[in-house]
Amino acid sequence: MQEFLIYFNMGLKHVLDIGAYDHILFLIALMIPYAFKDWQRVLLLVSLFTIGHTLALFLSVFGIVKIQVNVVEFLIPITILITAIFHLFTAGKSGKKESITFVALVTVFFGLIHGLGFSNYFNTIMVGTRAEKLVPLLEFALGIEAAQIIVVIIVLIIAYIVQTVFRFSKRDWALVMSAFVIGVVLPMIIQSEIFG
Repeated sequence: MQEFLIYFNMGLKHVLDIGAYDHILFLIALMIPYAFKDWQRVLLLVSLFTIGHTLALFLSVFGIVKIQVNVVEFLIPITILITAIFHLFTAGKSGKKESITFVALVTVFFGLIHGLGFSNYFNTIMVGTRAEKLVPLLEFALGIEAAQIIVVIIVLIIAYIVQTVFRFSKRDWALVMSAFVIGVVLPMIIQSEIFG
């Protein structure tokens, strides 16, 4: 149980680390069009992102995939930018109209990219054989899932308050949040080591 808590907490901290806010930023971008009434779709997307993230760590732990850190560090903010721009251009339209299959596949793919960004560090902190890393990997994934649900609930609460108390329309909320995310992520892309 103690080992479970170690890796579970590591997963929690990985997402909730304000210093490495790219994960939170992606979740904010992903949740822009949704409300509490969309909880099934929200839970599905969050879980698919976790699956992609965990799959990337699994592929890395078993030496199947290796990718240069600076390439991944460049791709992560690109995934956030694409998500925010998508919601900027679909602002105010119902999230239910877009194909869940398309959104699901993109979310898993983006989860893979984010997972690859953490894979090198994850491999250095994990001890033991590849097979011995499997259970801690799943415990870590549960921590990530729990943290993502916390972030999503906070984002949805803020969206609810802004849209009911401050009378923002769904479209205005989507436009403002998309623009905010784009404004935060563009400097991350411009300052990327890939251009250095």
